[in-house]
Amino acid sequence: MRRAVCFITLILLAFHCLCPRCCFPEQNIGMLEAQGVTVYFAKPLEAPAREVLSIYPEVKEELEEMLGWQLGYRPNVLLIKDRDRFEKMTGSNLFVAMAVPQKKLVIIDYSRMIHPFTLRTTLKHELCHLILHHHIKDGDLPRWLDEGVAQWSSDGMAEIIMKSDRFILNRAVLTRRYIRLEDLRHYFPRDKNALLLAYEESKSIVEYIIREYGTRRMLRILYDLEDGQGLNAAISNRLYISLHELEAQWHKHLKQQISWILLLNAYFYQILFFLTALLLAAVGSVKLLKRRRDRLKEYEEYDEENPSV
Repeated sequence: MRRAVCFITLILLAFHCLCPRCCFPEQNIGMLEAQGVTVYFAKPLEAPAREVLSIYPEVKEELEEMLGWQLGYRPNVLLIKDRDRFEKMTGSNLFVAMAVPQKKLVIIDYSRMIHPFTLRTTLKHELCHLILHHHIKDGDLPRWLDEGVAQWSSDGMAEIIMKSDRFILNRAVLTRRYIRLEDLRHYFPRDKNALLLAYEESKSIVEYIIREYGTRRMLRILYDLEDGQGLNAAISNRLYISLHELEAQWHKHLKQQISWILLLNAYFYQILFFLTALLLAAVGSVKLLKRRRDRLKEYEEYDEENPSV
């Protein structure tokens, strides 16, 4: 992603000095501005651009409340519909959007805004990156934490297309071929499968921290990073364990989850047979009780019609 950021920086140069009309002279670029955000868009995308203006205040408010931080500036959002151009920008065909914090910019490939990549969740994910980088220096914010928090804030949605391999983290657990968090500190790998795994690991470790230690402690780690503390110190201060111990506990948790999945898979048919037998037994019991009630009702009606003398 570093190469992609450098490429976009070169394309946009000083974004506040050169408008997208200059950067994309062959396209008819429009601009809308309101509610603390500026939206640039290829002219066919005026309706989505107005949607961004409409949803931006609420999305921003949700993020600021969730993170406890203010964005602090007016961001720029660029909507494009040229997939080839976007792929050249990012250096990959796996991305649907990206944030360029140095330019206070979010770029969204609107041609891929189909479920689950809705415009709202995508915007929320990328704005989270802007907020994080506004408060934490680039060198102090680990790449895995940046991406993991952004996925957590946007209900698990990543900016990368994950449909090609939903079980890549499970396989990494089984084969013990994780990517170490230290290796995801500054950059994500460029290889497709390794990149997918990096995103899955980032999401998983942040969710693990929140589940085991709570949202407040997760946020406290971010605040410590803002204050200039190193990652190891922040985790030690807030979780009372080292980063190495946290990673080991997380791996252990993943193995336990996979063990249950493997157990269910190994005994799937036995479990299915058992549950089916239970269901049939329950249905049989209900039918038996119904027949008994019907017979009892018949006896009562017969006694009423033929009273004993």
